[in-house]
Amino acid sequence: MRNPVLIELTRGPLVESLHTGAIAVVRSTGELAGAVGNVLAPVFPRSAIKPLQAIAFVEQGAADRFGCGAREIALASASHAGTPAHTATVQSILQRAGLGREALACGVHEPMDPGAARQLLRTRAQASSLHHNCSGKHAAMLATAVHEGEPTEAYWQPDHPVQMRIARVLEELSGCRLGPEVRGIDGCSVPNWAMPLRALAQAYARFAVGEKMAQGRARACRRIAEACWAHPDLVAGTGRLDTRVMSLLQGKVLIKSGAEGVYCGALPELRLGFAVKIDDGAKRAAEAAVLRVITRIYPDAQDDSSTSLVNWQGLEVGAIRATSAFEGLD
Repeated sequence: MRNPVLIELTRGPLVESLHTGAIAVVRSTGELAGAVGNVLAPVFPRSAIKPLQAIAFVEQGAADRFGCGAREIALASASHAGTPAHTATVQSILQRAGLGREALACGVHEPMDPGAARQLLRTRAQASSLHHNCSGKHAAMLATAVHEGEPTEAYWQPDHPVQMRIARVLEELSGCRLGPEVRGIDGCSVPNWAMPLRALAQAYARFAVGEKMAQGRARACRRIAEACWAHPDLVAGTGRLDTRVMSLLQGKVLIKSGAEGVYCGALPELRLGFAVKIDDGAKRAAEAAVLRVITRIYPDAQDDSSTSLVNWQGLEVGAIRATSAFEGLD
């Protein structure tokens, strides 16, 4: 099954680029509420499952044992921008668990926030693993290992109890069996499991409303969602879509981006979860697609910056627009 064109980019009077993809919208009961394209083919969700990966950190009691509040829980769910606020919160999780930055196995990259990157250049400082956008998730994994009395070495390997526990949570929420045949390695070196968009949307719907799970897990999921809504600036960063939408629609929309054109999220009031995948991995097409899903219900989420293409002089030169394929979600 070939996926339809979801997003067009225009320049002047012509269409310049086309982006195909698929979208699944699922009720918390598991019923498919709407679909466009092939929602049964497995895709790697990448960072779009970080709030789900954080469940064990809260559910097992590690967050409470180490006195981690909403800020730390939000960072555990984040693809952060590497600002001082982000890195300080990651450092806080590690210190509370008695660890240093050297325990992080996520690797190193420059801060995603331009201001933070410029500050490193001005001070001739080197980026560290704290600046990696996944360092909050890794710090939470390490804290969970310490809490459970498990070794912190190789916490990122598929056969480590931390990763096996996360895999079980994902299986239970998605309804998928996650074996080696669908396991890849994420950019930060932890396992990432390919799942159909329908299963990812179901997992987010259940996460957001606490459907079909024990009370302890439902409480953990609620704490994570509330932390993301309370600190959307920590989940992503200034100007980024996740932060903008969750700031504007606090308590109404939970979203999380992933690399290669993936977005997942939930609309708790409607008891719905959704998952988006753009075939060519284009970030701006994924953002346009997920905004289209959200603005069908909450029109205020749309702004000019999400629909216009502007050049370096500030001139509007084109548009980013959804196609009629979205009518399949009605």
